[in-house]
Amino acid sequence: MLPAGTKVPDHVVLIPDGDRRWARAQGLSASEGHRAGIENMIVLARTCRDWGIHTVSAWGLSTENWLDRPKDEVNFLMKGVVAAMDKYVVDMMEEGVRFVHLGKKDRLPEFVLNKISQVEEQTRKNNKHIFNVGLDYNGPDEIMRAFKKMLADNVQAEEVDRKKVEAYLDTSDQPYPYVDLFIRTSGEQRTSGFMMWQCDYAEFYWEVDHFPAFGPAKLKEAVLDYSRRRRRFGGNDAMEHFAFDPKVMARLELGWRRELAEGDNNKLLSDMAMEYIKEQYGLSKELAKTAGMSMAKALRHGKQEEWESAKEALKGLYEVVKKNVGLALEPEIVASIEVGSWRDQPNEEDMRHLLAEKFRFSNFQAAKSARLAYLAAVERGRKDWQKAQWYTEKYYEALKDRVA
Repeated sequence: MLPAGTKVPDHVVLIPDGDRRWARAQGLSASEGHRAGIENMIVLARTCRDWGIHTVSAWGLSTENWLDRPKDEVNFLMKGVVAAMDKYVVDMMEEGVRFVHLGKKDRLPEFVLNKISQVEEQTRKNNKHIFNVGLDYNGPDEIMRAFKKMLADNVQAEEVDRKKVEAYLDTSDQPYPYVDLFIRTSGEQRTSGFMMWQCDYAEFYWEVDHFPAFGPAKLKEAVLDYSRRRRRFGGNDAMEHFAFDPKVMARLELGWRRELAEGDNNKLLSDMAMEYIKEQYGLSKELAKTAGMSMAKALRHGKQEEWESAKEALKGLYEVVKKNVGLALEPEIVASIEVGSWRDQPNEEDMRHLLAEKFRFSNFQAAKSARLAYLAAVERGRKDWQKAQWYTEKYYEALKDRVA
């Protein structure tokens, strides 16, 4: 399941790279790799539907695949796709899934074209979900075919606009033709032109694992990463910029960290936490007092290794932040991750995950800030407060630049 509050995309593209590489690593044939890939695609499509994702688009066979791959491999893949359509068409009818073929229809084998035509017609009136499959598909070809159809319909130059072109694409009558999240596996980092018109504002997610190993748990990571991104669509960010001074933030953070490590004045720690929260989030004095007390209480519980109590207290801090600052974080999730980093020696990846969840940007976007935060933590561990101050200041500069 996805955490409450997850921003789910309407349209997800899955580019299933790595079936053959996965098979070779397992000591299997290329055909067995394709079989595993097709089965995994069905699992992922169902998972997307369970999460409320309306449209899933999968690239089954590009025009280049069609021309360059060995014939026996292509034939096996074609038969596998037809067998999957045969096997799951009943499920598509029960779950309201419309099957749509993307690509050319003049070169595929007759048995494939017949099955595509049959399943497209059988599911045409389904409107709960859409499953697009690219077979003999090429991005520029889709656009060229659209313009040829417009010419055949005597569309005049002055009539051509974005909506007119959309009406002639393979996704012409779909409610969510534009891609929100584009996932490609096996370490490949290119679109290869798949749905190039529909991907103008897609968010990209690159996965190192081969497609048969990209299961629902990894799909969840991709969707959560998408959920944290702030999509501007060329406009201004709706979130207000952080107004804090990085030098002041670094001084305040090192102050309460030193007091926590070396002192025992609870009131001083609470006052320091309040000032720190007030500066970071721009809260009023009263809200900063409430949030600061929660933070100080969490820190004290953490020092005593009372992890559940620390998490509950920290959750209170982030509830105040969520309500009054506008960050779309989930207090319980952020509190759990942060307390986990207190309990275990945090590494750079853990820090990246925490920052991504707390400040709502992707893991990739969190990399620089996470690196600096980690280096600051290393210097604090060495009690080199001067170096820790420098890294902490640079961390807040990177964070402010990213969030703003």
